[in-house]
Amino acid sequence: WISVGDISAGISTAVLFPTPPKKEEKANYPGVTMQLRLLSWFFITLNFMEYIGTQHASRVRRQRGMHPNVSQGCPGGCATCSDYNGCLSCKPRLFFVLERSGMKQTGACLPSCPSGYFGTRYPEINKCTKCKADCDTCFTKNFCTKCKSGFYLHNGKCLENCPEGLEPNNHTMECTSIVHCEASEWSPWSSCTKKGKTCGFKRGNETRVREIVQHPSAQGNPCPATSENRKCIVQRKRCQKEGKGTM
Repeated sequence: WISVGDISAGISTAVLFPTPPKKEEKANYPGVTMQLRLLSWFFITLNFMEYIGTQHASRVRRQRGMHPNVSQGCPGGCATCSDYNGCLSCKPRLFFVLERSGMKQTGACLPSCPSGYFGTRYPEINKCTKCKADCDTCFTKNFCTKCKSGFYLHNGKCLENCPEGLEPNNHTMECTSIVHCEASEWSPWSSCTKKGKTCGFKRGNETRVREIVQHPSAQGNPCPATSENRKCIVQRKRCQKEGKGTM
């Protein structure tokens, strides 16, 4: 008997065949050579089919993490994924974002973009893009809506110092217009009085007032006085007896 190994695809299957008869034995074994050939082709065909099946199974295992219909091992929201890179694509309406952990970046699928990112919808993917370094939230890459600590928002930009004519608002963290104080018109002068009385004197004082209608900002002009007094002269008149005053 002789051993014949399968040389296709490196499969180690071996088949043992009876040794062909010697010349003097051929006459005694009619048809043996044909049987050996048929047997050899049978085992070669069988081994080739096994090789094809092995290759197909290997290809399926490689594609399992990336096939849209395979969800095993993928985080929630992922349409396709890999063990190393996380999500590769997302289910409809979810946003794809790259999350950094040390030196590694992995994909994730979220219903909305996290702080520091803005979302853009494309036909093929909904993607989260990182805002600029000084921006906490943004509408686009070049239009910030909230700045990080130490920066003030002005026209979609984050600035360390506000432009001339504007001042930093530490409550809203924005550059706002400088507001100056505004006061109303003066009221008419009051009656001339002296120590709270309107009789029994010739020289007294009269007063007028105004109200503040707009308080100033931090760098605005301060408010003026809201009351004024001046001396007045009146004709002396006698106080009534029931009054508290006397002549």
